[in-house]
This record gives sequence, C-alpha cells and structure tokens, in this order.
Amino acid sequence: MQLSLAQQVALVTGASSGIGTAAAKALAAAGAAVVINYHSQAEPAEELARQINDEGGRAIAIGADVSKEKDVERLFAQTLDAFGYLDILVANSGMQKDAATVDMTLDDWNQVIGVNLTGQFLCARAALRIFNRQGIRQGVSRAAGKIIHMSSVHQRIPWAGHVNYAASKGGVDMLMQTLAQEVSHQRIRVNGIAPGAIRTEINRSETAGDAERELLKLIPYGRVGDVADIANAVVFLASDASDYIVGTTLFIDGGMSLYPEFRGNG
Repeated sequence: MQLSLAQQVALVTGASSGIGTAAAKALAAAGAAVVINYHSQAEPAEELARQINDEGGRAIAIGADVSKEKDVERLFAQTLDAFGYLDILVANSGMQKDAATVDMTLDDWNQVIGVNLTGQFLCARAALRIFNRQGIRQGVSRAAGKIIHMSSVHQRIPWAGHVNYAASKGGVDMLMQTLAQEVSHQRIRVNGIAPGAIRTEINRSETAGDAERELLKLIPYGRVGDVADIANAVVFLASDASDYIVGTTLFIDGGMSLYPEFRGNG
C-alpha cells in the first residue's frame, strides 16, 4: 500500500519540535506541501522548512498563536496565499502548566485550555470554511478535507496534578467527534490521535534511566514510543487509505490506555 499525498497541502500547528516536526517531515515525504506553524520557536521551524525544500519538497514556516482568532485567520490566509489550497490540517499545538488543583492559577488554566482546546476549535473552523469552498479536488483526494486532532491518552486516563491538561484533552475528544458528526456528510473526514508516552527532546529526563523503567510499568508493549510512530499514523489518516475512517481516535500508546496496573487485580 502506497500512501501518496501528491498535490495536497497540509498545515501542521505546533510543528517546530517533537511530534509536530515529525508529522511535517512525514507529510512532506509523502508528497504534500507543508505549512509549519510555530508559536515562539521560529529558527527550528524555518530550518525544517529549508530542509524539506532542499530535499525537493515544498514548505514554509508561519508564526501564529493558535489561541488567538486573528492569528489563526492570518495563518490560514497565508497558507492559501502560498499554496492556493488546503487539504489537511494537523491540529497539534499543545502545552502544559502543571499544578495541584488547589494551587493552580486561573491564568494557567486559561492558557492550557486556550491553546489545547480553543486553538483546535479555531483551526478546525478555519479549515472547514476552506474545505467547504474548495469541495472535493478530483484526482487529488477522495475527501474534501481532512482534520487530524492531536489529543492524548489523557482524554481517557485521569491525571492528577494536570487537571487543565486532562480537561483540555477530554474536550478535544468530544470536539473531534462532534465535528465529525456535523461535517462528514460533506465528505470532510475528522479523526484524532491519542499518543501515549512518546520520546521527545522536551521529555528526555522522563524517558531515560530509572524514570523510563518506572514508565515502562505503564506500557504493556514494553517500549516508549517514538515520534515516527505518531507521524506514520498522521500520514495514514491524511491519505485515501483511511477514507472510511470517520470520527475515530487512534490510540498510539503501547497499551497504556488499557490500565495495565490492574493486571491480576480484576
């Protein structure tokens, strides 16, 4: 099975590091032109765009805060200015501001909800408006557009000390399902990905040494995930190979969402 995204345009939010970077690279390798959105890390985003272009692909980097409506509208307008179309949105931007609930500030609550949930709503809305205008691009894709919401196993698993993050991801799950129910008749496919423990630069200390050994107790499959595990799923969900998958969250977690700590205690 060959997954080709030739002639398609993808926008990946939060693509200057980690999962977003891997997704942008994989989409470009599959033939898509890629818009690399970043918030504060311009240099790695621009370097990624240069790398994709040097390898024969097409990519640009655009800075925008996805929690701000005007920034999102500008981001999507610049995407159309650069490439003329939009076929794929990977709503990946996310952040954490961790604290026990009794100590959490309203500002920390609002920032996380603003980026993780409101940001995904604003980006999805902007993408849907474009998809509705474009319709199905015959010979390019069987769908009029594809939206992939990046969530977390914590849309299902409660996470003490991270109430804002867990609440935002639970909201992303219902946002994704509701959008899919609302727009699938327009041949717009909306799905989600829920990563578990994924090895990235930002969480290196949590995925190495003693910390990794403790983490593996929660992963039945016996390894920490790599960003490629998520990027491969992004390409699949963006391609026609997944054309009959609608309103589904793909958990990529090595079995973490199976609550393995209950093994033997049923």
